[in-house]
Amino acid sequence: MEYRQLGGSGFKVPVLSLGTGTFGGGGPLFKAWGATDVAEATRLVDICLEAGLNMFDTADVYSQGMAEEILGEAIKKRRGKVLISTKGTFRTGAGPNDVGSSRQYLIRAVEASLKRLGTDYIDLYQLHGFDAITPIEEVLETLDGLVRAGKIRYIGCSNFSGWHLMKSLAISERYGWARYVAHQAYYSLVGRDYEWELMPLALDQKVGAVVWSPLGWGRLTGKIRRGQPLPKDSRLQSKVALDAGPQIPDELLYNAVDALEQVAAESGKTIPQVALNWLLQRPTVATIIVGARNEEQLRENLGSVGWNLTKEQVARLDAASTTPLCYPYWHQRGFAERNPPPV
Repeated sequence: MEYRQLGGSGFKVPVLSLGTGTFGGGGPLFKAWGATDVAEATRLVDICLEAGLNMFDTADVYSQGMAEEILGEAIKKRRGKVLISTKGTFRTGAGPNDVGSSRQYLIRAVEASLKRLGTDYIDLYQLHGFDAITPIEEVLETLDGLVRAGKIRYIGCSNFSGWHLMKSLAISERYGWARYVAHQAYYSLVGRDYEWELMPLALDQKVGAVVWSPLGWGRLTGKIRRGQPLPKDSRLQSKVALDAGPQIPDELLYNAVDALEQVAAESGKTIPQVALNWLLQRPTVATIIVGARNEEQLRENLGSVGWNLTKEQVARLDAASTTPLCYPYWHQRGFAERNPPPV
């Protein structure tokens, strides 16, 4: 397993992390993802550690906290061998302070996650979304205090806009507080918006990309094809899951899958393995979060590392997944002489 530096920190993470969205199966959204119990989760963790994958990503809202609890049980007595990333900010209760990134909420959220995970520190703690109500200074001072207290090792954010992230980094620099070294962002062969603003920012400011949903919300499994019905076990069969994920034009998806199929045949790999390997060759990508409902899916995902697509194959996949840029990015591409795109 290859390890990469996470942003501008000295922290190294495996290029693949295991996501725990399938752990627990609580609620309509997460039930559509999977319902992995403690025994199954422990087996998946065993396989990951055997392969050198030792980072596990979760969140306090995954199955109402059950995912953290199950992960905690699965890693029991081997905490020193694993890296844990979790997230907070989304609503976890009915009260007015049960949501957001205020000092009041974040301290309680971190303490609750530590308890569910059965640990006294979190390797990477990320804000699940941007809180425009709470002053950024309050957010970052609180996170810095948790780092200084030893409850968090590194901090990151997730689903931020470019200005959200840049303003936060500037405030951290101004006060000498801990800074975001990771941005957990959606990025896939059929979702390349990350490249327009967030990737250039990440390159400039040394923020590592922690990629979520690298298979386009379950669309790049190879099972979804032009003119064919959705597989019965697809999460896209659930309207709740479909509405919660990225919206992708059908023709973009089918063109990308056609190109993936061709490259997979040439390389002797599967369509998901090719899609994941394409991401591993993109700038700023530190680790890709892969999900797995079972051992078979996990082993297939693990097969995406240890080899590389050729430059010609990457170019072919790029061409099949290119979409029109929105303003000002299409205009900036006309000034590539002094404003080159990151990829």
